[in-house]
Amino acid sequence: MIAVINYKAGNLASVCNALDRMGMPYQIADSPSELDDASGVIFPGVGHAKPAMESLRENNLDSWLKNTGKPVLGICLGMQLLYESTEEGGGTEGLGIIPGRLVRFDASEAKVPHMGWNTFASMRDHPILEKIKRSDYFYYVHSYYAPVNKFTTASCRYIDEFASVVCRNNYVGTQFHPEKSGDPGSILLQNFIDMVASG
Repeated sequence: MIAVINYKAGNLASVCNALDRMGMPYQIADSPSELDDASGVIFPGVGHAKPAMESLRENNLDSWLKNTGKPVLGICLGMQLLYESTEEGGGTEGLGIIPGRLVRFDASEAKVPHMGWNTFASMRDHPILEKIKRSDYFYYVHSYYAPVNKFTTASCRYIDEFASVVCRNNYVGTQFHPEKSGDPGSILLQNFIDMVASG
């Protein structure tokens, strides 16, 4: 069973709708005990980093996420919160699972937020990207981005090159919204389900 984390920055409706379309069973969880019952976890998010982290701490979800060995998929803000910190909110500490600090796009260079469809600038092999091509389009909505580092599995370019997919051990994150990205997004979600099933 997949658990979808419910917290103040959650993007529950679109994620759950995508899982419904795929016929994937899931449960909505907002406590560590509920997450303990799941085989894998989807960590969605829209909105601002600071209240999101406060919500996670209030329910002890931050400690659970940092210490779990179960597969975790962070989506958009859920991916960003996997990092050590972000400039958003005057500086917000994240979960510290992925090293690095998110920065804001330069609005003098192009429109911010980065909103719309984009392809990968680079990608490397990983089960989460099985059957996905560099030319596939995914849907983005974000003002802050993670610089590319050794945990970047795929990158995208908008003003600067940034981490589009990150992977570290049992943690995977996507800056884009797979649940809003048509067939390629469904393939990625299925890849995550397959990763959960394979242990």
